Amino acid sequence: RVKTLIIGSGPAGYTAAIYAARADLKPLMYTGMEPGGQLTTTTEVDNFPGYPEGIDGPTMMIQLQQQAERFGTEVRIGMITSVELSKEKGGIHKVVADGEKQIEAETIIVSTGASAKYLNIPSEQRLRGGGVSACAVCDGFFYKGQDVAIVGAGDTAAEEASYLANICNKVTMLVRKGEMRASKAMQHRVNSLKNIEVRYNTEVDEVLG
Repeated sequence: RVKTLIIGSGPAGYTAAIYAARADLKPLMYTGMEPGGQLTTTTEVDNFPGYPEGIDGPTMMIQLQQQAERFGTEVRIGMITSVELSKEKGGIHKVVADGEKQIEAETIIVSTGASAKYLNIPSEQRLRGGGVSACAVCDGFFYKGQDVAIVGAGDTAAEEASYLANICNKVTMLVRKGEMRASKAMQHRVNSLKNIEVRYNTEVDEVLG
């Protein structure tokens, strides 16, 4: 049985671990399938406080892990596959790790974050961090004044395109079908920006670079 179980190992998870450990709540962290979270796929992080010269994502996550472990956090590489929350106030929660190991926890902190949705083509994976990104707000600065393309047709794609339109020369949205899935409000926003071009019935086969 553990006092505090933390599910997820991104910045939120390690922040929770640092505070929990300093409060003597003896946190146990399960990293999930992507130890360190999405920041491990980011080449340069310039918008996180405390790094005036910037830092690469993987190094930053290693430092966060080291800080959490310094205060007593136990970090396990693995995935929580089942959670049974107690219905009683102050009850004990039951979880299963990696499909077999059973753990009882007094408190569970869920910090699973999000996973980027990629196209799963070889060239895309090769160029991650070198021209291919899944976060406009994170990496858009590096493409300031350039021509960029976004693959997608939903609200997220429309929002990212709108953000990039403010800092990039031209944004081309590549939409697989003949219409966008985004809400009407987001479509109106995209269509109102002169430097966004939407190309319908367009699929990406490879990324060259």
